[in-house]
Amino acid sequence: MRHTVQAYDQELNHLQAILTQMGGLAEQELAKAIEALSARDPEAAALVIAMDKKLDALELEADDHVIQMIARRSPVADDLRDIVSALKIASMLERIGDFAKNIAKRVTVISEAAPVKPALTIPRMAQEAQTMVREVLEAYVEKDTAKAVKVWRSDDRVDALYNSLFRELLTYMMESPSSITQSTHLLFIAKNIERIGDQATNIAEVIYFAVEGKALEDTRPKGDMTSFASVEGSESTSADPEHSKDSLQ
Repeated sequence: MRHTVQAYDQELNHLQAILTQMGGLAEQELAKAIEALSARDPEAAALVIAMDKKLDALELEADDHVIQMIARRSPVADDLRDIVSALKIASMLERIGDFAKNIAKRVTVISEAAPVKPALTIPRMAQEAQTMVREVLEAYVEKDTAKAVKVWRSDDRVDALYNSLFRELLTYMMESPSSITQSTHLLFIAKNIERIGDQATNIAEVIYFAVEGKALEDTRPKGDMTSFASVEGSESTSADPEHSKDSLQ
């Protein structure tokens, strides 16, 4: 049975407010990092890097608040699941901020070289990832599992764009060796965006579990096939698709 104590409800509302603020900041970080990249503006990128400190501070605030709630209320069942889920989501939002910061860190290097045409795909990827973050936060606030599942399933669009960009950049590097350094930085940036999509799907899974009390049973959509790709774009049956999550950080 859920608590009816007003103080407890206030504490839950405060925790939700922290996460909502974190989500908005993480979404803003990504948007501004891509703006800095598109404008090739190192000063704008530096502001994004500075923003991440606020997100880190909010995660610590969420952690401390959860510890105090557990100590004071000794929550069980649904209450404990809600609090632990919020703790997990805070960690995932902080990671999204880290990925946005990683993007911003590469803007200075990229701004010093000539533009690479395949980079035009990156803002599209970022827009898809940003939409996922925004919608999964709405699902969290509304406790809407249908919306969470929608976000969970939409990750394949980000993966498809990443796969396309990966192959395009490999071809570009073969045709123009002078672009290798610039293209490699773009691959790192694209991988960070792809990982933001992964974090949004992770949050969707946590929301589903928090509301329904059980894990999603469907197979997680995962369209990143770059660990299979050779330079010619062929596929290797011996590659481990999970390794793609650990490459190009």
